[in-house]
Amino acid sequence: NGATNVIDAVFGLKMEETLTCDELSTAATAGDDGDKDAMDTTDSNALVEPPVTTYDLHRKLVCNIQGGSDASSQVNITHIAEGIQLSLTGKLEKYSDALGRNAQWTRSQKIARLPPYMVVQFGRFYWKATPDSQDHAGVKCKVMKPVGFQGVLDAYEFCSDKVKKVLKVSRDKAAAEEEDRVAKKLRGEGDADDKKEEAAAMEAEMTGDEEEDAALQAALAMSIAPEIEPQGPVGPGLPADFQGLYELFAVVTHKGRDADGGHYMGWVKADNSDSRKADDKKREKIGDTDEDNDDWFVFDDDEVSPCKTEDILKLKGGGDWHMSYLNFYRAKK
Repeated sequence: NGATNVIDAVFGLKMEETLTCDELSTAATAGDDGDKDAMDTTDSNALVEPPVTTYDLHRKLVCNIQGGSDASSQVNITHIAEGIQLSLTGKLEKYSDALGRNAQWTRSQKIARLPPYMVVQFGRFYWKATPDSQDHAGVKCKVMKPVGFQGVLDAYEFCSDKVKKVLKVSRDKAAAEEEDRVAKKLRGEGDADDKKEEAAAMEAEMTGDEEEDAALQAALAMSIAPEIEPQGPVGPGLPADFQGLYELFAVVTHKGRDADGGHYMGWVKADNSDSRKADDKKREKIGDTDEDNDDWFVFDDDEVSPCKTEDILKLKGGGDWHMSYLNFYRAKK
C-alpha cells in the first residue's frame, strides 16, 4: 500500500500530481493557427515536451478558502468541496527542458489511493504581508468567512481516472438498486411480507419445464451482458464495493479572531448514531432535508455536553462562534 507506519495506513492519501507547461500549449496553438512568426521563435522540441507526473503521500486534504472581502480574490469558496478542488490545482514557475528556461506550469492533483479515514483542514490561518508597517514583519490573520459542509463528503471528483473507474462500478450498481426500490414502492410493492409470500407462491408453482426455461433465459442474459472487469479495493481497509463516500464523525473547532489565541474544542459523533442505522424510519431528520440529526458530544476542556448534527453543521464560520478547522471523516460502509 506504500505506507510504512500506522498513521499513513490510516490517513495516507496517495496523490498523483501532473504538471503541464502552459507556454508550450500556447506555442502549439499559435503554430496551428498559421502564425509564422510564432513558429519561427519557437523551438520544435518545445511542442513535444510531455507532462510531468509524480506521486506523493499526503495525510490530509486542504480546503483552500478564498473570496470574501478580499477584492483580489477571483474565486469565492462557500462549500468544502469547492475549497478542496481549488487546493488540488494551481500555477507555479518551473524550468522547462524544451524551452531552456523557467516557464509557467499548471499543477493538477488527483487521489490515486483512498484512505479508510480522511482529514480535511480548513485554510483558516495565513500570513499577511505588511509592507507599509515600520518593521515590515507581517501579521498572522484568520479567515472568518463561512464555508459549509454536510455529514457526508463525496471524494469521487477528487480521484484519478483509474480510481473513478473502480468507484463508478459500485456507484452505478447502488443507483440502479435505488431506482428499482423507488419504482417498486411507487407500484405498491414495498411491503416485505408481500414480497416473501409472492416469491414462495411462484417457487411452488414452477414446474420442471419452467425451471429449464428460466435457466435458459439466465444463460442468455449472461451471454449478452457486458463483461465487467473485476475491481479490487481502492485503498487499504476499504471494501471492494466502496463508493467514495465519507461520513463526518469528528470536528476540531477554533473560536476567536486571533490566530495566536482563541479556544479549541472537539466535537465527536456518538456511537449510538451508527447503531440506529438499521431502523431509518426512527431517525430524526434536519428540517426538510435528508440529513440525519444524529447525536454528538462536544468536549470543552473537561466539560462534555450533548449536541446534534444540526449543531455541527453550524460550525461553518462567518462570525464569532466556533468554526471548523479540522474535519475527520471515515469511509462509509
